[in-house]
Amino acid sequence: MNKDIHFLIECLSEDLIAMLIETYALSLDEAADKLYNSHTYSLLENEQSGLYYQGSVYVFDILREELSLN
Repeated sequence: MNKDIHFLIECLSEDLIAMLIETYALSLDEAADKLYNSHTYSLLENEQSGLYYQGSVYVFDILREELSLN
């Protein structure tokens, strides 16, 4: 994976974890676990999806949708 893409994913991940903590009152470990085990995160890691170019609010909406289905 290109290091620029990796950097974008890491930045988004930090934002998404903070948003999970704030929205769902999760601990840091719980929020990280939810993110890293989500389908949304697998899409972020997929270079073909281009999701890593989107803003954190947009990606968080996708993640919230996924979490509401579980």
